[in-house]
Amino acid sequence: MNQSILTINGLDIGLGTAAGAFAASVLALLVIIAAVSVRAFRQREQESARQMRQSEAMESRMAELARVQAETVGRLQALGEGLGGRQAELARVMAERLDAVSMRLGHSMDEVTRQTVQRLQSLHERIAVIDHAQKSLADLSGQVTSLRDVLGNKQARGAFGQARMETIVADGLPKGLFAFQYTLSNNTRPDCVIFLPDQRPLVIDAKFPLESITAFRQGKTDEDRLRAAQRLRQDVWKHISDIASKYLLPGETQEMALMFVPSESVYAELYDGFDDLVQKAYRARVVMVSPSLLMLAIQVMQQILKDARMREAADLIRAEVGRLMGDVGRLQERVLKLQQHHGQASDDMHQILISAEKIGVRAGRIDQLDFADSKMGQGTHQGTHQGTHEVGAAGSPASRPLFLQGQAPKAGETPAVQRLEAGE
Repeated sequence: MNQSILTINGLDIGLGTAAGAFAASVLALLVIIAAVSVRAFRQREQESARQMRQSEAMESRMAELARVQAETVGRLQALGEGLGGRQAELARVMAERLDAVSMRLGHSMDEVTRQTVQRLQSLHERIAVIDHAQKSLADLSGQVTSLRDVLGNKQARGAFGQARMETIVADGLPKGLFAFQYTLSNNTRPDCVIFLPDQRPLVIDAKFPLESITAFRQGKTDEDRLRAAQRLRQDVWKHISDIASKYLLPGETQEMALMFVPSESVYAELYDGFDDLVQKAYRARVVMVSPSLLMLAIQVMQQILKDARMREAADLIRAEVGRLMGDVGRLQERVLKLQQHHGQASDDMHQILISAEKIGVRAGRIDQLDFADSKMGQGTHQGTHQGTHEVGAAGSPASRPLFLQGQAPKAGETPAVQRLEAGE
């Protein structure tokens, strides 16, 4: 029985020992199975108790849910009745508002239609204006194309600059003070000369090398622009040198000449980017002018010519002023004579008025004497006394002639009239 059947780490295990270990293991397994069965039974009892409690809670909840459902049904019925009334009221309000909205929408549609018609009419008018502008642009594009063709041709470009210069000069100066294609002593013919007061012409040249400035503007890289700028300096300086050598003749022309640049932008670009060239032109006594500066120079020349004509006419003006002063003196003498004649006439009129007054007084006396003779039969003494009294009263205003009644005697006349009326 104790026969060894297995050795583990030097320990011999016999058959009895192995059977005892097996029996112990089976017993332990049975104990474990029993414990698990008891535990499972207890868990089933607890689960059944829990399910019973859940069933009771579920029944109570179902009862409560039935009660709530009944209350909800009642509330829903009341809410349905209220909603029916409100729905009718809402339908009525919605109908009224829809009517109002329809009316407003109709008015709005009418207004929108009217505005749309107006805007369409305005749009048609603007489209007509746009069509007219498009036609104008087409004409302008044609003119620009023709201008590009003109500027592209060297001869046509020179003719364009010369025509513009001639227009400015002809508009600013009277005929006879300028000439085009005038021939100088060296057989050169500048584009224009202006005759100043010293009779030496001022030369204007209208041929400008625009190819160089065009190449300078069209340069895309710095290197291209640098080469174009160098070429521009060379061409313009050559043209300036030609003007100075051909047209600046000592004793025949003015000491400076004008080089006409037919574009304001080209002129501004030269002054901004090529100041050295402008200074060299000044030192060569050639001044570059744009169209606006040429107009200003023409105005200055016109004033210079006007001042020269005024100086030439100064002696004539002085002689005319002397003759005018003589006429004024004679006029003054004649006015004094006229004043003397007017004073003599005034005195004569004064004497005539005095004589008229005397005549009137004597006529009054004659009238009084006739009236006294008609009553002479009443008595000589009384008639004489009355006649004397009436003659004495002849100096009253009533006895004066009609043209002297109501007139106050003038100063210096009263004593003589009174003496006449008193019988002196």
